[in-house]
Amino acid sequence: MTTASLPVMGLLIFTPLTIAGGQILFKKAGENLASSGAPFVTAFIDPIFILAVAIYGGATMLWLYVLKNVPLTYAYSFMALTFIFVPILAMLFLGEKLTPKYFLGLGLVISGLLIVQS
Repeated sequence: MTTASLPVMGLLIFTPLTIAGGQILFKKAGENLASSGAPFVTAFIDPIFILAVAIYGGATMLWLYVLKNVPLTYAYSFMALTFIFVPILAMLFLGEKLTPKYFLGLGLVISGLLIVQS
């Protein structure tokens, strides 16, 4: 088992959370695009899209810091947390519904992460 410092452990969780936030913003930008009927290229001037790209860029920089400190095989399994964070944020900010199957999957993802990290 690889041990990571507390700040790196925090970033191993914060980076997928940040990416999940970016996904919510990408969804909002897509909804804006669909409702306006504007051409796809107008997304490049949508402030929500620009913010989503900036968040992804910031998350990438954090990820580089993580990878500087721990092996990719250790770090990458934490990206599975996006499968937990995105639906929860979609429920909170987009009003999407979570089903019992989601919660079963959530348990399996967490179990898998614990197994891989043990």
